[in-house]
Amino acid sequence: MTEYLSEHPNPEQQIPDPLKVGRRVLAARHRSTLQTGIFMGALLIIVMVTALFVANRVPGTERYALERNATFCALFFICMLIPIARYFNRPILLFSSAMTGWVIFAIAYDIAGMFYKNLFQVLRSPFQTFVEGAIVYGVAAVGAWVIGMVRQARHHPIAPRRRRTDHLHQQP
Repeated sequence: MTEYLSEHPNPEQQIPDPLKVGRRVLAARHRSTLQTGIFMGALLIIVMVTALFVANRVPGTERYALERNATFCALFFICMLIPIARYFNRPILLFSSAMTGWVIFAIAYDIAGMFYKNLFQVLRSPFQTFVEGAIVYGVAAVGAWVIGMVRQARHHPIAPRRRRTDHLHQQP
């Protein structure tokens, strides 16, 4: 009898508590959202600092200013697509992850303005940058949500609801 009990675990331990499982899943989801946002913010900062350094401290790239700026804009755009690509089917996570990274970037952009004196006169203020990013990611989240609703509507046909009294109102 003791061998049987030692070989098989307690049946109560086999059934997990749904609240604990839900909390773990929720915590893991928020952790990955936060990690993606921090990762994207760090990449945006790296691209921004590199672009500012190359544009202001490397005089040999002045002849290729258009190509240089286009390259850094493309890298910046690719980094901005990270949360959109990862959370396209979950718009709330997309927006929260993107805004986490964008807030980090806006703070670093504000700090970069302390080192590059005319940065805000030539480009945008940190608040304008923050608002533009919020609009872009808000539109992306709404677009992802609408596309998800359209996909769901296409896979599940819309059938009219039948009421019990429908047969009473029909003409003979």
